[in-house]
Amino acid sequence: METKQPLPDLLRSFSPLDGLKPENLSLLARKTALRELRAGHMLFNEGDDDRLNYYLVSGVLELVRGGRRLMLLRGGSPEARNPIAPLLPRRCGARVISERIEYLCIDSDAIDLMLTWDQAGAYEVSELRRQDTPAGDDWMTTLLQTKAFQRIPPANIQAVFMRMQRVNYGPGEVVIRQGDPGDYFYVVVKGRCLVTRETPLNKDGIKLAELGMGDSFGEEALISEAKRNATVTMLTAGTLMRLDKADFRTLLKEPMLEWLDMEQAQARVAAGGVWLDVRLPSEFESRRIEGAVNLPLYLIRLKLKSLDPETQYVVYCDTGRRSASATFLLSERGFDARWVERGVPETRLCAVD
Repeated sequence: METKQPLPDLLRSFSPLDGLKPENLSLLARKTALRELRAGHMLFNEGDDDRLNYYLVSGVLELVRGGRRLMLLRGGSPEARNPIAPLLPRRCGARVISERIEYLCIDSDAIDLMLTWDQAGAYEVSELRRQDTPAGDDWMTTLLQTKAFQRIPPANIQAVFMRMQRVNYGPGEVVIRQGDPGDYFYVVVKGRCLVTRETPLNKDGIKLAELGMGDSFGEEALISEAKRNATVTMLTAGTLMRLDKADFRTLLKEPMLEWLDMEQAQARVAAGGVWLDVRLPSEFESRRIEGAVNLPLYLIRLKLKSLDPETQYVVYCDTGRRSASATFLLSERGFDARWVERGVPETRLCAVD
């Protein structure tokens, strides 16, 4: 049986790939091949620790542990929407028992980076233009009065201003470009900037926001180790202050991002905290921590009002990348949020009936 479905559409039928934006799904499709394996062959073995996500497209696999069958997995079934036995090292092997199978094999780190980039990258004008920030001509005062900087130790703030570099730009000059690695955190001192995002249907970029004095940008790529998710161009001549990646991590990220190990996280929840799962709904519906609230990373800016500012949140995902970005965004806006370092392993998640 030949698979007629275009590869991007096929990828979209699996979780969490269904959460990728069309442009990243197309990019992933160009790097992914539909593969075949004949009866009797092993797709992977018990104990393997390769960081790969396997998806069964068609055919039947037998999942085995210690030579004994655990279950049969059929392509197209609800169970096959998720990666096959993703916990590392593999807790079981997978043997082909139909005449052949079709499958996809994708680097799990690449998926996580793309998800983090996509979900952290939705600029919202109402969020970038702080409604609670007073008007004025002093960019430093404006920045200090944001909720983010109110959480930074005074010594760190002094060091931030000492280590920032002043850079002048002309109109039309690109400050950061979509797809480039993150290198600096920026604050607008003078002038105006335009934020745009390129899509497959619009190579010139869709306008997302305009930034002015006191606005900051560029932090999410530094937190998640993902690439820039938008392009920022000067609309007018202007001046920006920038803080390099190493100083941003030490002076801003670390004070604002408080991490917990799993035992500390459980104790915080037992004392009244709430698990906040920032994975995609499809991931959450498959396996989750019992009692967790699902708020995908890409929706956090839009759904802040659904969160209780008096609640202590314990933020988690599967690797720690998305939860780190989510925790920074929440802390920036005054929430008491901490993240589970390195993510929550599948063994701690409960299957949903």
